Amino acid sequence: MTTATAAEDALWARTYHPAPAGAGQLVCFPHAGGSASFFYPLSAELAAAAEVVAVQYPGRQDRHGEPTPSDINVLADLVYRALRPRLAARPTTLFGHSMGSVVAFEVARRMEADGLAPVRLFASGRGGPSVPRTGTVHLRDDAGIVAELDGLAGTDAVLLADEDFLRMVMPAIRADYTAVETYRCGPDAVLRCPITALTGDSDPKAPHEEVLVWGRHTSGDFELRRFPGGHFYLVDEADAVTDVLRRHLVTATTATDPAGQRTAP
Repeated sequence: MTTATAAEDALWARTYHPAPAGAGQLVCFPHAGGSASFFYPLSAELAAAAEVVAVQYPGRQDRHGEPTPSDINVLADLVYRALRPRLAARPTTLFGHSMGSVVAFEVARRMEADGLAPVRLFASGRGGPSVPRTGTVHLRDDAGIVAELDGLAGTDAVLLADEDFLRMVMPAIRADYTAVETYRCGPDAVLRCPITALTGDSDPKAPHEEVLVWGRHTSGDFELRRFPGGHFYLVDEADAVTDVLRRHLVTATTATDPAGQRTAP
């Protein structure tokens, strides 16, 4: 694999707060239509425990002029190439919400295939990766996609009514939904690292029995944490979710080789 440049890392990774020397890192993957700034509050809360790295996908905010991949595996390949030096440098926990959970899962697969060992994967707001998403949101007109976003209550209603904003972000949102709804993963895709699934107890996009499927995709430990709320439960339950992550980050340890890089067990 060709070594990524510092410019590629800066393009894909946002670090909002300095971390203590020797701390691990939490790499966060946004939901469909989401951006790195969604994780700014989490970064502020966890700054004393770890370096929070928020992934910035193409097609949004400062990257709005770039085409957005409409395939989860292509997106994971690009993320992994750009962030590999960072992922190899210190103990890494992965956290993804909704679409971000399967992007994080695919990045974890690439890490393990490359001899690196994620400390843990936190998968939020989605059923296990082998549960197919057969929706057709990506085939709707713009109004139909806006209606979907409005129903999930994760996007400010003022922004959804802003035609200029929608014109700028709609290509990325449509590409994200295409990626989510066409992603397929076999039941034999199993990580060695432990997985924690996080879910809202009334999330229509992540039924309880589908969230449990994450347990089939690890040979390590699995746990399920449920919170009050819907698909964006992690906004209203931010304190509780942050506490789960903080406890993990404070206590997490991982094996290192003599060069200080993490190696798969």
